[in-house]
Amino acid sequence: MESIFSPASCATRCNKSFSMTQSQSASRSSTQRWDFIELSFHAPPSAGGNPFTSQPFSATFTHLHRGVRVDGFYDGRSSEGQDIYRVRFMPDTLGEWRYDTHSDKAALNGHTGTFTCIAPSEGNHGPVLVRDQFHFAYADGTPHVSVGTTCYAWIHQPDALIAQTLETLKTAPFNKLRMCIFPKHYTYNANEPALFAYERDASGNFDHTRFDPAFFQHLERCVAALRDLNIEADLILFHPYDRWGFAKMDRESNHRYLRYIAARLSAFRNVWWSMANEFDLMPWLPMQEWDDFFRTVQESDPVGHLRSVHNCRGFYDYAKPWVTHCSIQHSAVEQTAEWRDQFRKPVVNDECCYEGNIPNGWGNITAEELVRRFWETTLRGGYCGHGETYLNPGDGRGHDVLWWSKGGVLHGHSAPRITFLRQLIEDLPSPKLDPITHLGPNALPCSGVAGSHYLVYTGYRQPAELPFKLVGDTHYKVDIIDTWNMTITPVAGTFSGEFKLVLPGRPYQAVRLVKA
Repeated sequence: MESIFSPASCATRCNKSFSMTQSQSASRSSTQRWDFIELSFHAPPSAGGNPFTSQPFSATFTHLHRGVRVDGFYDGRSSEGQDIYRVRFMPDTLGEWRYDTHSDKAALNGHTGTFTCIAPSEGNHGPVLVRDQFHFAYADGTPHVSVGTTCYAWIHQPDALIAQTLETLKTAPFNKLRMCIFPKHYTYNANEPALFAYERDASGNFDHTRFDPAFFQHLERCVAALRDLNIEADLILFHPYDRWGFAKMDRESNHRYLRYIAARLSAFRNVWWSMANEFDLMPWLPMQEWDDFFRTVQESDPVGHLRSVHNCRGFYDYAKPWVTHCSIQHSAVEQTAEWRDQFRKPVVNDECCYEGNIPNGWGNITAEELVRRFWETTLRGGYCGHGETYLNPGDGRGHDVLWWSKGGVLHGHSAPRITFLRQLIEDLPSPKLDPITHLGPNALPCSGVAGSHYLVYTGYRQPAELPFKLVGDTHYKVDIIDTWNMTITPVAGTFSGEFKLVLPGRPYQAVRLVKA
């Protein structure tokens, strides 16, 4: 069966995935809100020049009195030997838009045209933004309950494995996926990718002044495939696990790369920017440089996608104004509310250890423990990330195909329970869950919206009864939830004021109270 990423199917998939991919884009007069229009132009090659370093092309998109200037990018040579330049724009306002191109190249300058931004189709809610300080919502106001997973190097695997990963994601609970742009060299990650972000010079070394458009086109197909599954692509821009030299490029190369990738990918509505995975394991980059990375991405992204950075041991100062949310690695999920109070931003614990059985201590917790950490994080006002690291020598691909890095299929037991949790949250009158301390059960995480709904979680404790103290005269319907066996047992009647609730006396129970 032909892979969806095989060369024979690339053109078909691109035209399906992208809103505008036709040359000049004038043949289509409309695009949906939060999709993107792509303008494509050909120009004669510059004698002896490097089109990746000259940055000669941009366009201004105007609606009424508002104008948005967007950087274009060089995308290689056509079969006729012409240079190809593109610019992409995601309209966020309905109505007629005009574009004008700007360049010191005559073939790229002064192109004008119009298109109409029409209503989005079902499922197109726009990019994810911060909402109510500690939470997320899509641009149209639809809440985004972030349930992430990690497949660091999935785009660097063979086509068949990439396709299998996407097939697995179709039925998984995840609506965000952490992924690296550069390949990863680490335990269980030794294969050489087919494509790299840079071309090689005559000596076989990577030329950090010349990107490889084929790699970025492949990356875009992967991001578009996630978008079609309503999954956010949390793009990791740098990381320390490297044998190719990408982690130690010079400052000019780093910022050129950030501007280029922002020009190519900002128009995708499902993009999040992560400056790095475990940034503190790259001590050769001073803190000022990480600050500058944030600012370069912020300045180069006309959409204003979410921005963060991921730690190993020491936190970045997430309170800095260019950071939109916390992207944390920490096993002490009980501190989630403290991190909210410290940084005053949404807390996403993207890596709280992985369900699996590898020797590494971060990759061999049980499914029960990972599910517990999801519930603890959620009821303390944050969002949790999944990961799986099972050795699987019997799957026909070799024991090193671990979901956490290469994707493939899921072998563990946490994913269905995470689906169950996500559905419970989305079924609440509001999915916003903020910590609450006045409800009664001591030392148990509790969250909700006062006067509307509450969730309480026992974790590894096993109380046979719990006292509650509800404020006011509001009556609530009560359900007892077995978070591992995924059952919901309604309690007869309604409740208000002070009362005791009888529980099964087993771990991993939750209580849901919803205004009657």
